[in-house]
Amino acid sequence: MHRSGKALKSFIPLLNKKEAPWVVRASYSSAPPPPTQESFLTSNSGSYIEEMHDSWSRDPSSVHVSWDAYFRGSQYISPPSLGTYSKSNEVPLSSMLPALQSTSSGTQPSTDVIDSHLVLQATIRSYQVRGHLAAHTDPLNIKNMSTEAARKLIIRSADLANQDLDTVYILPPTTWIGGKEKSLPLKEIIKRLENVYCGSIGAEFMHIHNLDEVNWIRKRLETPGILDMSVDEKKRLLARISRSAGFENFLAKKFTSEKRFGLEGVEMLIPGMKTIVDRSTELGVESVVMGMPHRGRLNVLANVCRKPLDQILTQFAGLEAADEGSGDVKYHLGTYIERLNRATNKNIRLAVVANPSHLEAVDPVVLGKVRAEQFYRGDTEGKKVMPMLLHGDAAFAGQGVVYETMHMSDLPDYTTKGTIHIVANNQIGFTTDPRYSRSSPYCTDVGRVVNCPIFHVNADDPEAVISVCKIAAEYRHEFHKDVVVDIVGYRKYGHNEIDEPMFTQPIMYSIIKKHKNILDIYADQLIHEGIVSKEEVKEVIYKYEQICEDAYKKSNAQTEIYNKHWLDSPWSGFFEGKDPMKASSTGVHEETLENIGKKFSNGPPNAEDFKIHKSMIRILKARAQMVENRTIDWALGEAMAFGSLLKEGIHVRLSGQDVERGTFSHRHHVLHNQDKDMSTYNALVHLYPDQAPYSVSNSSLSEYGVLGFELGYSMTNPNALVIWEAQFGDFSNTAQCIIDQFISSGQAKWVRQSGLVLLLPHGMEGMGPEHSSARPERFLQLCADDPEYFPPVDEDFTIRQLSHINMIVANCSTPGNYFHILRRQIALPFRKPLIIMTPKSLLRHPECKSSFDDMSLGTEFKRMIVESGLASENPQNVQKLIFCTGKVYYDLIKARKERGLEDRIAISTIEQISPFPFDIVKEECDKYSNATLVCCQEEHKNQGIWSYVQPRFQTAIGGYSRIINYVGREVAPSPATGSKAMHNKELNLFINDAMSL
Repeated sequence: MHRSGKALKSFIPLLNKKEAPWVVRASYSSAPPPPTQESFLTSNSGSYIEEMHDSWSRDPSSVHVSWDAYFRGSQYISPPSLGTYSKSNEVPLSSMLPALQSTSSGTQPSTDVIDSHLVLQATIRSYQVRGHLAAHTDPLNIKNMSTEAARKLIIRSADLANQDLDTVYILPPTTWIGGKEKSLPLKEIIKRLENVYCGSIGAEFMHIHNLDEVNWIRKRLETPGILDMSVDEKKRLLARISRSAGFENFLAKKFTSEKRFGLEGVEMLIPGMKTIVDRSTELGVESVVMGMPHRGRLNVLANVCRKPLDQILTQFAGLEAADEGSGDVKYHLGTYIERLNRATNKNIRLAVVANPSHLEAVDPVVLGKVRAEQFYRGDTEGKKVMPMLLHGDAAFAGQGVVYETMHMSDLPDYTTKGTIHIVANNQIGFTTDPRYSRSSPYCTDVGRVVNCPIFHVNADDPEAVISVCKIAAEYRHEFHKDVVVDIVGYRKYGHNEIDEPMFTQPIMYSIIKKHKNILDIYADQLIHEGIVSKEEVKEVIYKYEQICEDAYKKSNAQTEIYNKHWLDSPWSGFFEGKDPMKASSTGVHEETLENIGKKFSNGPPNAEDFKIHKSMIRILKARAQMVENRTIDWALGEAMAFGSLLKEGIHVRLSGQDVERGTFSHRHHVLHNQDKDMSTYNALVHLYPDQAPYSVSNSSLSEYGVLGFELGYSMTNPNALVIWEAQFGDFSNTAQCIIDQFISSGQAKWVRQSGLVLLLPHGMEGMGPEHSSARPERFLQLCADDPEYFPPVDEDFTIRQLSHINMIVANCSTPGNYFHILRRQIALPFRKPLIIMTPKSLLRHPECKSSFDDMSLGTEFKRMIVESGLASENPQNVQKLIFCTGKVYYDLIKARKERGLEDRIAISTIEQISPFPFDIVKEECDKYSNATLVCCQEEHKNQGIWSYVQPRFQTAIGGYSRIINYVGREVAPSPATGSKAMHNKELNLFINDAMSL
């Protein structure tokens, strides 16, 4: 590795200058000097004193005599966290030094001895803290003035200009550069520090709060020879580079005008990833789930996952898929591979999750998938299943979902016990220079937020890349935390091989055109070291070229492709032996409902010391009374749906903001002891001795990241009910990317089903524009059913509709129907996303109740709740038939009753909006043949269900012989008014319109 030469040559002259204006002598006079003179004790390095005191406490002889004297002569109390003090809290070391007393050896160190020792300590720490700023991580060596400034800053805190470089110093316990040597000349100390911290690796880790982690990294970086590679390892690395570079060269030669988003310039990504997989497998990992953008994806599939090359090359042929789905472009596809890892002789599962062009959108999806796999394996420490996320430099710095994803890394219900992040840093974002695409010094600075180490490494130093990747795998295994590897390279061609990069980056690309490729660089290095010959290098390259040629010939013989070959989350055995047109019953035994209801209505048994809030006691008593009366409200119906599934062995996970209590204080699945912090009770966890696990998880204040996480969780096992609830349905559009790119289209693009449920509180209740609408119109627009096609009606009509739709949208108006639709998600022989507009005021509405009879054996979900009152008894006398959905039903029946129109106006509620209940609509319209047809909604005309249902109503009716009329609010750009008075005026206006005959 070429990590030390240039760095040291550029550094030593700084020490030999007679005048070094950036060097400030430390003063130990009685008057404390300004904090700037003690910069080795700044907020970045102040915890050093704590470290020295810890070492001295264990063994006084392990520290320099000056520190021995200091600690013996002072009443030292370790500060709470000196390393996190602000500038205003910096303490000049000179003010802390006591009157020197005799040391254990009986000698009294001089001020000069202490001075020199502190200079050494400051020097070492300065390298550890700031060395990355001066590291040679850019293979293009584009002039960067900040690097020179950083080099001066490294030694600014120490007085090295007047030091004798040949003076031998005892090494402190905060460094491992000496190995077995306890002392070294200052010149050698500087040389080794330069080699470690200012070579091809720039390590950021001194910001980490945990001292054990800091010391672990220091030891892994500083110990002499620890990063050296054996001859066999170097030969294997050469072979892997030849495959990575050879794959890109082959595609460039065969498909000159095709977009492939190649890795040229960052080819070391592939050997680095393979090293992480190898080392992690050695440490016990059995499954690696990867997420990545398009750049380098084909290479990862080919050389990391070992996807058959002919299947990859066939994607360039433009063939039509022979199976279901519309498919996706080749550089978005995922895969799932189980194979033997030859490097470790252990089996490994590798999955690359399919991803859209929204570069970082897959991040939380991967973590959710990993968390679920860890859950089902009982892998509580994350030792068996590991996530690996790949990023581009511009996206890693620019996309907010990166922060949302990393923010979940240490949350108890979302952690995956560490993610390895790899940045394929080509120092450009499409055509935008980093100076204009981020405000932070590095693209990886988001990693500092969660206290993870960050390793920047020169992509032209293969051995440095491999060393860093090994450290990353070992760190994740040791500490179960995130780690970032920033492989700094370049992009040889334009964004998609066809672009001309000289238009926007002429200087950079004039350098790139002259730059030697990585295969030649490393081959020349090994030839120079005498490890391989030129002939051996040619043989390695030729062998892989032949593999590619053979695969190319095989791909040319293919006449069709299969989308199923690219499935990233297979469900083994789920579809086997099932009738695709038959669903299980959703009704349950009444004794099951009663048992769940009783336990859900009580606190922990035999827990006198568990104090429940007095208002919560009233809620529990009200629940118990409902159970005794065989009635349920919304919260009780939901709990019974969950509990009955748990009884059947179905894992239930509910996640979202404030879901434990519920936004509207209706759920209360988790009771809190009023006298003891963190003491809770969840009745649904204790229903049956052999039930499935139930997880209810308050999430971070994130929609995009958390919804993506739950989607990934749902992909792992179809036999689980996974639910994400928005705090208000209005906020779900923050996660629109997950909804558009994954939920609504995932099956069509990637043959990947999901049974994820979205609960979106919805309803116009005078709460303003952002607390009224879950935007049902947007979800309905995404539903892929033809408004002009009325499917043939037979016994399989309902389930066939569900099978053909891409997702289900519902707005249940009763707790009983809500109970059934949740259970139906598991009863179906396939999986579809379910979007439910859930109520707010109906949660406590006296009319919004159901009976046990609505949920017992033989009952099922009602796609439409049709008129069953007076109007249905004499349909020929009915003058108006109103179709509606959700909460407005209760406004309509109240108005109808007040006006005495129950025999002349029929009202039916559409519970399942998509797929549309054509058959029931037709039956109702035929039944009330003399009635005016109306669709009434509380939303504005350009919102709500109207645009979706209007053409489908006409199709169900059989043309335009009868017209469906609109009643509701007028068009508006905002979902709701901010005025309560205006809200009530609008409501009264359209209710009166609906009741007019």
